Amino acid sequence: MKKFLFSGLLLAGLVPGAAAQRLSAGEKALITSGDTATKLRVIQIDRPGDSLVLKRNSQDINPADPLLPLLARRMYLAMRDTANPGVGIAAPQVGINRNLFWVQRFDKAGKPFELYLNPEITWRSALLKKGKEGCLSVPGGKEEVLRNYTIRVRYTNSKGQRREEMVEGYTAVIFQHETDHIRGTLFIDRLATQDRVPLTPVSDKIQLYLEQVPERL
Repeated sequence: MKKFLFSGLLLAGLVPGAAAQRLSAGEKALITSGDTATKLRVIQIDRPGDSLVLKRNSQDINPADPLLPLLARRMYLAMRDTANPGVGIAAPQVGINRNLFWVQRFDKAGKPFELYLNPEITWRSALLKKGKEGCLSVPGGKEEVLRNYTIRVRYTNSKGQRREEMVEGYTAVIFQHETDHIRGTLFIDRLATQDRVPLTPVSDKIQLYLEQVPERL
């Protein structure tokens, strides 16, 4: 069984997110529903009630919340369901509008899955790449989505430590996909607008582009 480590030293006010609004009674009930040793249900965009959750902006979560390890574990099990495994999952996808998600780190040895609390993207490169994306919450095939090739991310890890790092390539795509989820955006929402982004091709073979940023006056 995968271990989920959370620091026992976290106290309210010591780390970002520690003063976040407490989990509601409904959130607690969902996290503890059914057999808590099993995955939570992945909600779907084609169900009216589910779509409202997926389109809602999420709130920070307290890294010291006692239900966080259970929520994280049940999210992980949902993401790695053998019937439909994924490489990332955000809390809204299991019905919890909180700022946390899992990402598989393809840029690290062993390609581990890591949990990120209250993440934010603080910088994006002008270099973009288009690639196929799918989603556990969106039935159907994959679509070509335009993403920043490199990003800087700030987050709290599962030990309650605030970190910042540069991420690029496919792992950066997953971070952006999951960050969209906690902002109420799905990858299919980007399809209608990305064709209007002014681009300069860098490599047609691997679909690399430079975004044409207007000069500032």
